Amino acid sequence: MPLPIGMKVGAGGTASADPPLKTGTAPVLAPASAAGREFHFTAADFERVRQLIHKHAGISLAPIKQDMVYSRLARRLRALNMTSFDQYLAYLEQGHAAEWETFVNSLTTNLTSFFRENHHFEMLQKHLLRLAQRPIRIWCSAASTGEEPYSLAITACEVFNTLTPPVQIHASDIDTNVLKTAARGEYPVDRIERLDAERQRKYFVRGAGVPTSQVRVRPELQKLITYSRINLLDAQWPSAKGPFDALFCRNVMIYFDKPTQYQILKKFVPLLHPDGLLYAGHSESFLHATDLFRSLGRTVYERADRRK
Repeated sequence: MPLPIGMKVGAGGTASADPPLKTGTAPVLAPASAAGREFHFTAADFERVRQLIHKHAGISLAPIKQDMVYSRLARRLRALNMTSFDQYLAYLEQGHAAEWETFVNSLTTNLTSFFRENHHFEMLQKHLLRLAQRPIRIWCSAASTGEEPYSLAITACEVFNTLTPPVQIHASDIDTNVLKTAARGEYPVDRIERLDAERQRKYFVRGAGVPTSQVRVRPELQKLITYSRINLLDAQWPSAKGPFDALFCRNVMIYFDKPTQYQILKKFVPLLHPDGLLYAGHSESFLHATDLFRSLGRTVYERADRRK
């Protein structure tokens, strides 16, 4: 999942959310921050950006991110031969779908790795073994550049001891650029250095047209995964067709306020098999949605209506 540029990453890689976005409060730009800029960028411009990205993607931008927003969107002004942020934002508000996509991509950054929060994959192994009597479906709702869905695929291969396990993985993200990277399945060698040698040998390919500084996931893993763009704030998710036996939505909910979290979780319930599991990020808690999901510990949840 893209990490909004209004998020802070603390020691140990822990992500924490900025204060909720307050409507109608335009932060004041420090005079020094405007020095030498190619385009005029006012407090009102920044506030419009904040409101647009919050409404469209649920992302809350911190006031300290003014310079970063300017830097990233200034590239769009140059690409479109525009002369002001007011012109660009007016163009965006006219409803140009392709530019909305680029706008969101520009204001997100991705933080992911193979087998991040490894205990979830250990728990998934046990869960898959209990489901071995039927075809299994998993939704990775924050696929980012693909490390998470490929980790899911490797886990399934190891559980069933085959490169063709009875598992289908649907991977989605709001950022179309990272989905292209994920579908390609090609990574710098250092991305897999923390994996043990057997996993590197068994699930990644070197040479055979792959640059020496890169590795590519095996085609068998790629065949287990389908990709689509999904904005979790959209009213409908046509490509997310349940029921899913496992739903990974990790390090996503911290980007949203509690009411938004609740609405997304409410939509998850009917998409999850009655005995399916929801996997959240290590800093996420759904105590405000106990009528929807019940904690099993270690940020894994089951449906609250599941019969024991």
